[in-house]
Amino acid sequence: MSIITTSGLTMQFGTQRALDSLNVAVQSGVTGLVGANGAGKTTLMSLVLGLRVPTAGQTRVLGLDPRARGAELRAQIGYGPERNVLPQDTPASDFVKHMAEVRGMPRNEARGRASDALWLVGLGEERARSLGTMSTGQRQRVKLAQAIASDPALLLLDEPTDGLDPVQRDEMLSLIRQVSREYGIDVLLSSHLLEEVERICDHIVALDAGRLVAQGRLEDLVGDEQGVAVELAETADQPHAFNDVVSRLSESGLEVRHGEVGSRMEVIGPDADLIADLVRDAVADANARVIRIERRRRRLEDLFSAGTP
Repeated sequence: MSIITTSGLTMQFGTQRALDSLNVAVQSGVTGLVGANGAGKTTLMSLVLGLRVPTAGQTRVLGLDPRARGAELRAQIGYGPERNVLPQDTPASDFVKHMAEVRGMPRNEARGRASDALWLVGLGEERARSLGTMSTGQRQRVKLAQAIASDPALLLLDEPTDGLDPVQRDEMLSLIRQVSREYGIDVLLSSHLLEEVERICDHIVALDAGRLVAQGRLEDLVGDEQGVAVELAETADQPHAFNDVVSRLSESGLEVRHGEVGSRMEVIGPDADLIADLVRDAVADANARVIRIERRRRRLEDLFSAGTP
């Protein structure tokens, strides 16, 4: 089921085209919206929320047109912005409660939901603290709490791990996954950190300079392709060693990727253990000298380097 669809979506800012004829279909579950800074991720989120009017194209979110029914739509969406826009002197519980009320929740219910949301994200005992006295990690948790307090159908999270250390990032990603699984909330998570997205997302929408690079299920885009990266030493006494290794591996039925020059190759196949054994044998037979051998599998970053899934 598609919760967000766009058709020919284009957004122009002066001479800069932030989104270029974008056709995407975001499915139910946790979707990673990935791309470098400036790829158009935040612009797409603002259009999904109905906060901007596109230059061209159409968008449907939860079955609604954001341009015509933006207020109704935003009442069903929890949004965690990238920037730190929290009011410094406001206690966390008051802020989360206020945001639930803004989305249409009655005051008494909002108070209870705010408390529940802060306990869920690990800030129950800190709920009376002013936001300005909290650490970056705590403020990111507050942003998540206010996004989920009103029981939304959809969460839009823009760089939710920005500014966090590795431990805090792990905790934040686990929280997001927990919220989606336990409460059935669909999530669109924007990030430029592909490794994080691979860990928790079911689906991917990849952008580059406002254009769609790839979209679909993570397992379909990454697949089960495995390989071994090999780097050989260049030596005067074995000038043909690299080509000998490539030939031996190719004769074994493996796919070998390498440039016209250099001493690096990537050997691809369905079984990394078998590949590693064949690489070892080929290197030994060619009397080659090894600098590095490491296993790898296809990753999201390969989509950007190749341009296609």
